[in-house]
Amino acid sequence: MLWTDAREEWNGTTMPNPRVKHFWDGNTVKGQWLAEQVDGYQGVAWDVYYHYGPDATWESFPSSLVGSGGTIYDEREALKAQMDSWLEK
Repeated sequence: MLWTDAREEWNGTTMPNPRVKHFWDGNTVKGQWLAEQVDGYQGVAWDVYYHYGPDATWESFPSSLVGSGGTIYDEREALKAQMDSWLEK
């Protein structure tokens, strides 16, 4: 989302856990959809996380959102607390 962003420069290993999924959305198609459908605004969702519970399904719309935030770095402690809580269960 920054003018200097380039796919070949992107580090997709900053959260090296097999449960974490990293996505590159160079044309902002997914980011626009998430902003509108999940966050409720016109724009682009970027540098955010969406945390879904174990009962989540994705038909035409994701269900069971239990947490979200951004920027990921700024919200890392909240994300860790959410993940720790779910992993304890």
